[in-house]
Amino acid sequence: MTVTEIATSQGVDAGHWRERLSTLLGRHKVPGAALGILRDGAITDVAAGLLSVRTLVDATPDSLFQIGSISKVWTTTLIMQLVDEGKLTLDTPVAELITDFAVVDAEVASTVTVRHLLTHSSGIDGDVFTDTGRGDDCVQRYVEKMQEIGQNHPLGATFSYCNSGFILAGRIVEVLTGKTWDAALRERIIEPLGLTATVTLPEEALLHRAAVGHMGEPGDDPTPAPVWVLPRSAGPAGLITARVHDVLVFAATHLAGGVAPNGTRILSAESAEAMTQWQVDLPDPTTIGDSWGLGWIRFDWDGHRLVGHDGGTIGQAAFLRLVPGTDFAVALLTNGGDARGLYQDLFTEIFAELAGVTMPAAPAPPENPVEAGDLSSYLGRYSRAGVDTEVYLQDGDLRLRATTTGPLAALQDKPDEYQLVAVDADGAFVMRQEGAPNWTPARFYALTDGSRYVHYGVRANPRVDDPAAAR
Repeated sequence: MTVTEIATSQGVDAGHWRERLSTLLGRHKVPGAALGILRDGAITDVAAGLLSVRTLVDATPDSLFQIGSISKVWTTTLIMQLVDEGKLTLDTPVAELITDFAVVDAEVASTVTVRHLLTHSSGIDGDVFTDTGRGDDCVQRYVEKMQEIGQNHPLGATFSYCNSGFILAGRIVEVLTGKTWDAALRERIIEPLGLTATVTLPEEALLHRAAVGHMGEPGDDPTPAPVWVLPRSAGPAGLITARVHDVLVFAATHLAGGVAPNGTRILSAESAEAMTQWQVDLPDPTTIGDSWGLGWIRFDWDGHRLVGHDGGTIGQAAFLRLVPGTDFAVALLTNGGDARGLYQDLFTEIFAELAGVTMPAAPAPPENPVEAGDLSSYLGRYSRAGVDTEVYLQDGDLRLRATTTGPLAALQDKPDEYQLVAVDADGAFVMRQEGAPNWTPARFYALTDGSRYVHYGVRANPRVDDPAAAR
């Protein structure tokens, strides 16, 4: 089957998928969720569960959830609009657009390009969530403080997910449009697409049925998170809140080469296509996708090329997958629990039944144990902005301890402890917490300069102690 054959004339049974969503919510202890399916030019959206286990308000298709880092594709779309208008190129140095831009590494500050930002290859430490207030200047003030941010890898040397880079991209939008990122998003995307339930500020979300994030230890019933949203300065990286229908209108626009369902063109066909094309590979292709485009994650499912993005905020998680060359896309918005397990089960069924596409199985240990070799070479301390990592041996087993640092540390009661199981003899492992249902890939590797890393959670974590001292 080719991708052009995926979309068919058969309808989508809303009742069936509502029932499946409801059943799987209970299995994965997800309080509430909204599911949307785009097929043959029509959007089917359903919901189940609760927006909050405290208020007991039902989740409905018009409920708003935080879509988290799916927002990065919206910010990339804004950048590509400016490319269409000739106001910059992907290879324009950031310093030419923001003349006082600085990070700790002066050479990076002068040479990092827009392309580096959109492909998470700048090496700028990414998980810096500085709260610069609620004012319209919050993104500008965040970028001014980037002079204090260092590198977690050399420019262009590897891939490491970078929120700060997308906040910087949002500032570029502000400089070139003369608008705040929120206003530019509304005027250039939200309003032209006719979206009526997509917002960026909490006071706007309060005008709708809005989901509350839930948190808890693996296996426990999740409870409402103590904080609803990240600082406003993080907007370009992940603060869009939307109903699932609106997310799929945005997806449909990209599948149609930049033309919205209402006929409005917001992006050239060339830019929409460019966003889906390969830019960089991931150190571990089993983590989330095998490569990155411009904003989009790229996936290989059963020989079909998909694009999409995930989002995770404080107790909320979102998933979006599109099949280029068709009008088929699926979005899932959730507010806690084992959201990834729900996504895996639900998308496996949907893509098999409606698109004839087999979704890859979730990461897991190999059926037969693999000899990992000399485990001592992996032991030591690794650190980046937001997380300190220790890799150690316990009773002969390799383990990883991750401690949250910075502004989000208050949300972690204790460090996360993981058991690691070898997948091959070249540094690939899967890991999970005790009681957790899902395995996560972790890969140990070295750059060409010999510096050592462990890559997990799509982030590169550089080793900060002397490897020889750990042997």
